[in-house]
Amino acid sequence: MIDLSGYDFAKLRKAAENPIWIDTEERLAHYCQQWLEVPLITLDTEFIRTSTFYAKPGLIQVADQHSCYLIDPLPIKRWRPFRELLEAPQVLKVLHACGEDVELFKHCYRAAPSPMFDTQVAAAFCGWGFSMGLQRLVKHALDIDLDKGETKSDWLQRPLTGNQTLYAALDVCYLAEIVQIQFKELEKLGRTDWVKEECEELVASVIANDANVDDYYRRFSQLWNIPTRKLAALRDLTIWRERTSRLRDKARNRILSNHQIIDVIQQWPNNRDGLKKIDGLRSGNIWDFGNDIIHCLKNADQSAKENPPEPIEQPLKFKFHAHLKALRSVGAKAAELHNVAPELILRKRDIEALIRSGVDTGHYELPASLCGWRKPLIGQALLDQLAELNEPN
Repeated sequence: MIDLSGYDFAKLRKAAENPIWIDTEERLAHYCQQWLEVPLITLDTEFIRTSTFYAKPGLIQVADQHSCYLIDPLPIKRWRPFRELLEAPQVLKVLHACGEDVELFKHCYRAAPSPMFDTQVAAAFCGWGFSMGLQRLVKHALDIDLDKGETKSDWLQRPLTGNQTLYAALDVCYLAEIVQIQFKELEKLGRTDWVKEECEELVASVIANDANVDDYYRRFSQLWNIPTRKLAALRDLTIWRERTSRLRDKARNRILSNHQIIDVIQQWPNNRDGLKKIDGLRSGNIWDFGNDIIHCLKNADQSAKENPPEPIEQPLKFKFHAHLKALRSVGAKAAELHNVAPELILRKRDIEALIRSGVDTGHYELPASLCGWRKPLIGQALLDQLAELNEPN
């Protein structure tokens, strides 16, 4: 457990009222060097993401043992010191509900925070609640009401208002204090390694999802049984949309929504006039992207022949609903026994992966996601339940 005896939490609360502003590369390098010498920093970001594919950073908040800092990303171009800080193995980076923050750091600054501790994940392992928002977490741990009135304000405007800067600083000033409480609770429960494993998996998952553009089509489970040529077109269409969205920095649905992709595959238009029948597809998008969309369809046979698409997993048949219900019951009992949220100990995707492992053979194997900290808690109970369900009447 990290020693936080040098962290003055009362001073930190006061420091949020007058945070240190970092808006030059020289100041950023100076403070990053300072933060490399402390065992733990807390991090958060404020950003705008309405019509763009990537989040546009408006502010990065940091707190160390005695001060709160606001990094203005707009004038800064050279981020190497910050990148080195994010990857520094001796400094634990503490965030809350880190998914979008990790994605932003990876895209904008080419680094992910490591090692990373997520206070939302830790709260679930402490038995405080699953998927706790920061406001609820601060209230639970410190009995402080955190104002979230600036959540949707414009973080790209300059100058920021006093309310914005206070709101941003408060988001990080309480986290170290909460972490100290969580560290002690996790050590008492013997779950420190569980949180470490879950946080590492969380960061890896965010990075993998961002990097993988080829398999997005396999999320369209409702189209699992379409012909191979249509499956190839679906794959190629989603790959085209993903690359176009990133290249133009436009949200996916500003290019072609998932619903419109399904309509394209089902209606199979062969020209721009056919695309006009796709519900909600704007004329500007037909003009800009119509040829690309039609090309994916016209090239489907050749694409399927040269690069056969992997099938989309078939939704579990109705006969397996009893399996799903029984395994959820096993998860609920284990969650109650260990005071862990059911959604954390056994996720839907884990249940389905376990059932799929034995659909054809009747021999079930725990997926990788159930072979870490979850295995000794629930692994054998799940396998025993499946064996019981498969026993002949």
